[in-house]
Amino acid sequence: MTSLLHLDSSASDHGDSVTRQLTALYADTWRCLHGSAGYRYRDLAAEPVPLVSPAFVSLGIRVERRGPVALPEVAEMTEGPAEEREWALTLPLIAEMRAAETVLVGVPMYNYSVPASLKAWIDRVTFPGAFLDAGTGDHLLRRTNVVVVTAHGGCYAPGTPREDFDFQTPYLRAYFTDLGVAPENLCFVGAEMTRASDVPALARFKPLAADSLATARTAVSELAGRAARSGAAARTR
Repeated sequence: MTSLLHLDSSASDHGDSVTRQLTALYADTWRCLHGSAGYRYRDLAAEPVPLVSPAFVSLGIRVERRGPVALPEVAEMTEGPAEEREWALTLPLIAEMRAAETVLVGVPMYNYSVPASLKAWIDRVTFPGAFLDAGTGDHLLRRTNVVVVTAHGGCYAPGTPREDFDFQTPYLRAYFTDLGVAPENLCFVGAEMTRASDVPALARFKPLAADSLATARTAVSELAGRAARSGAAARTR
């Protein structure tokens, strides 16, 4: 079954969040083409993933020392109730990620990087060996498509004065590729100057903001349609 894992991390509600609006457009387009059976949604801000604890770290170190371990065997390696609780919190997140054909992530820029809600998810889901084949060591996410939808209150595009302040995109690119996602399957769509309409100092950039948002909406719709066509082609081979 074609599947989509949709993650939102903005602390703002839908009406105020550009990333939520853009990821909703992608998800709505995707569901119109595929239906809702393969769709899974997590609001990381409304239902935060618990921060990792010392028990998570202890279990992870023990597993990492063994090399790639099949997920069902990790439960057998837990020591005590605290580690059991940590693994019970972690396994469903890993399973969702591994099952998804496409992962859609909404990421507003917070203080030049990613929201804490997304970082908590990243820290927990990145359990040692979770995305490696236990038998071969191959990356399990090589064919997974990842669409990252970003929003910047200002402008951090190449050639702008704050280009070097963007620690969000380089971080997420490095993270997902290191996790095993093929570079050609990792797409970024961004809207710039999203605060131009409500921050007086940015008011003169309203036309730029409108153009950037329109371009992002078009790109999101096209990516959702492309994913649908790719999925249909794969099923007919």
